[in-house]
Amino acid sequence: MNDREFSLYDIEQFLREAGAEKVTEDAVLNLEKELAKLADKVTGKAIRYAAHAGRKKLIKKEDILLTRPSSRSSHATHVSYSNPNTLRRRARMTNTASRPHR
Repeated sequence: MNDREFSLYDIEQFLREAGAEKVTEDAVLNLEKELAKLADKVTGKAIRYAAHAGRKKLIKKEDILLTRPSSRSSHATHVSYSNPNTLRRRARMTNTASRPHR
């Protein structure tokens, strides 16, 4: 039985198609390990999404797609310091409860 997760030939071809002219065996083996780790992580998350949807044995395309990082989450953590006045205005707007009414 083959203990390989992925075909080493396919991994080498993938690297060459990505632009590598020469590929060492060590590079192929390390990429195989990283792909296996990533596949395990994605599969684990997809199984949790499927279970949450009430499916114990069926993983759908949507479960796999949900494992991808969303574009909104990366924007939510991004803070722009280009205009400090905007940040001050936002801070004043959120602290209106502490101001006395006129």
